[in-house]
Amino acid sequence: MKETVAKKPASADPRDIAFSSNEVRLSVRSWGVALLLIAGLSWAVPAVWKRIEPFRPGPDYRIPFSLGSDYWMYDRYCHIACADDRTLLIGDSVIWGHYVAAEETLSHYLNAAVGGPKFVNLGVDGIHPIAMSGLLECYGKPVVAKRVILQCNLLWMSSPRHDLQTDKAFSFNHPDLVPQFYPRIPCYAEPLSARLGIVMGRHVPLLQWTNHLRLAYFQNSDLPSWTIEHPYEDPLRAVTLELPSANEPPSPKPIAKPWTKAGIAQLSPEWVELDGSLQWQFFRRAVEILRLRGNQVFVLVGPFNEHMLDQPSRRVYEERKRGVEKWLDQEHLPHFAPPALPSECYADASHPLAQGYAKLARQLLENKSLKRLTK
Repeated sequence: MKETVAKKPASADPRDIAFSSNEVRLSVRSWGVALLLIAGLSWAVPAVWKRIEPFRPGPDYRIPFSLGSDYWMYDRYCHIACADDRTLLIGDSVIWGHYVAAEETLSHYLNAAVGGPKFVNLGVDGIHPIAMSGLLECYGKPVVAKRVILQCNLLWMSSPRHDLQTDKAFSFNHPDLVPQFYPRIPCYAEPLSARLGIVMGRHVPLLQWTNHLRLAYFQNSDLPSWTIEHPYEDPLRAVTLELPSANEPPSPKPIAKPWTKAGIAQLSPEWVELDGSLQWQFFRRAVEILRLRGNQVFVLVGPFNEHMLDQPSRRVYEERKRGVEKWLDQEHLPHFAPPALPSECYADASHPLAQGYAKLARQLLENKSLKRLTK
């Protein structure tokens, strides 16, 4: 039996031959238009959202604890905080106020002492110098030509683990803000794909905005996970446009009482040398970022609970503190390393209680360098 073979019509245009199941194929020009539309939407949607979602921070506002990793929100707050002639307080949970209400933080007592909202709390709970450098570089861009009180907490140099120098991988605060490729963070073990996604997220407002929605309205869950956990709820209804309160307590909620009554023993930290400290290297980087943007920087060294240190550790701490002050003097940076507050004013190794913040505010306002900066 003779086999018949179907022949292609002579008039068939080779460009009409389908090479896949797709019926729509974009030209190079069409791809360019599509990419421009996507880029426009990635910028426009977050910008429009700022007009939809109410955000009117008061004088004692601080980034809510649950939004501590919402860097899109931090950038938004920076724009508002920098719109007025106020002094910005930047630092970790000591500035943020881990053990106290928003009305008991350092910025609150400074404002109360000067009789007006002259100071702004731009602290972030759990931020360490390596992450703070990344936060300022990527999300603190509105902080230009301002007065800044920058906190230097030596707690982050009290051990190789705090300094992120250990080779064994472990979870630490704000990994999305640390360098993803260079310099290398020894204990950071994210895969390459995750690191690339983090770097991309720093430059794409739409990705930052979706992270904001996840943290603010979906209990830190992505939409597929949230719908599985809430099968009968409408995700659109979850977006209430009501942001968490600045007085939202940390989780777990800390017990605000003196360290001596909390059963905390004295410490003997394994201090790292300043010259080899990653955290110290990046604190200096944070100072550089601020100064390059024309900011007047005043450094607050501490406050550290020296009462918790045994005698050998206190001597090492004093040595490290002198090293920090020496560098600040060399850089002609105004600074203040306050004496230790009374023991009962501390909740732990570095966090004051409300009465401690009140005392620290008075000490700061008596500092001549700060007076010249803020007058």
